[in-house]
Amino acid sequence: MNKSELIDALSKKEGLTEKQAADIVGLLFKGFSNQLKNGGRIEIRGFGSFVVRDYDSYTGRNPKTGGTIHVAPKKLPFFKVGKELKERVNV
Repeated sequence: MNKSELIDALSKKEGLTEKQAADIVGLLFKGFSNQLKNGGRIEIRGFGSFVVRDYDSYTGRNPKTGGTIHVAPKKLPFFKVGKELKERVNV
């Protein structure tokens, strides 16, 4: 399911206009993004949690040229699946 399919499903299930559903989904995603950007954690019981992990810099290899490159430190979101979701998927 992608974002537009989520908006469509929300609008049909709750009897909302496409714009109202898009605003709700956009607000939700923006809130999640801001929380992670500010170093927070998002936990949705029964689904999973999102955190930001810090990765150190390292020396990598350019696969096209074979030369070495320096990869700067970075932060990336990480999702950890919840126990209930694992159980529902593995039925």
